[in-house]
Amino acid sequence: VQLVESGGGLVQPGGSLRLSCATSGFTFSSYAMSWYRQAPGKEREYVAGITSGAGRPDVADSEKGRFTISRDNAKNTVYLQMNSLKPEDTAVYYCHAVSDLFDADYWGKGTLVTVSS
Repeated sequence: VQLVESGGGLVQPGGSLRLSCATSGFTFSSYAMSWYRQAPGKEREYVAGITSGAGRPDVADSEKGRFTISRDNAKNTVYLQMNSLKPEDTAVYYCHAVSDLFDADYWGKGTLVTVSS
């Protein structure tokens, strides 16, 4: 099983980034997918999620209107579009897969997003 995040980097405040999480080794379409983040010295927190199958998206209240989550089941990939980025969005962003059906969950290793001028 692999979950590989990409798309992180350094961006100026107000900028945008699109994170990708490419997966393999499990039945992607049967798993709910989520993005979490962990800033230095803070606990990991939920950012956005999308249900299995056709995918019903959900975004944390604090990020509504700025972040969008989507999935492409044909590519086994989930995305996080982040707009109007703020310095407080600086964190390592992690991809998470979970399935009640298969009683399994998996984490990626994360991608660093730094928002700074």
